[in-house]
Amino acid sequence: MKLLIAATLAASAAAFAPAGMKASSSALKMAFESELGVQPPLGFFDPLGLLNDADQERFDRLRYVEVKHGRICQLAFLGQIVTRYGIHLPGDIDYSGHSFDSYPNGLAAVFGPDAIPQAGLLQIVAFVGALELFVMKDVTGEGEFPGDFRNGALDFGWDTFDEETKLTKRGVELNNGRAAMMGILGLMVHEKLGGSIPIVGEM
Repeated sequence: MKLLIAATLAASAAAFAPAGMKASSSALKMAFESELGVQPPLGFFDPLGLLNDADQERFDRLRYVEVKHGRICQLAFLGQIVTRYGIHLPGDIDYSGHSFDSYPNGLAAVFGPDAIPQAGLLQIVAFVGALELFVMKDVTGEGEFPGDFRNGALDFGWDTFDEETKLTKRGVELNNGRAAMMGILGLMVHEKLGGSIPIVGEM
């Protein structure tokens, strides 16, 4: 009987304690429900609670990372499609005379038995690291939004668009990046499973 009473009291206390926490957390989340990228059918989607008790600075950091990863995955997905179609860079990848198309496509080019040499992989990693540290960021501090890397040099007519068009284009980039993240993950899984899929071909 005492155990039953203690359990009931603990459940009662637990029911009241988190209520304030949930309210404050949901109030903070509501602050981000009008942000770019919150759209049907999911609306505000944060299943891991990354924005619990987050401020605008944290949101901007997460948005920057999302945009960056989306851009990388768009390139990766397109690279998978193009190379599996048989299009490779011309010429040789090294001084030994190995052509670009002599290496396999996808993950096998990095991890397989016929992968590019380790020195070549280290050069790629160093190049990407240099881009990350010195190029692909808001160097001048003129960025209008997270992921704006124009740095006062590249524009492509961005300043000629009205605000609604800018938001639409940024939303399109977010959606394409999200789709590409899922797409490249799917291609990597299928590559390990083997078989053939439409458009991409033999994995």
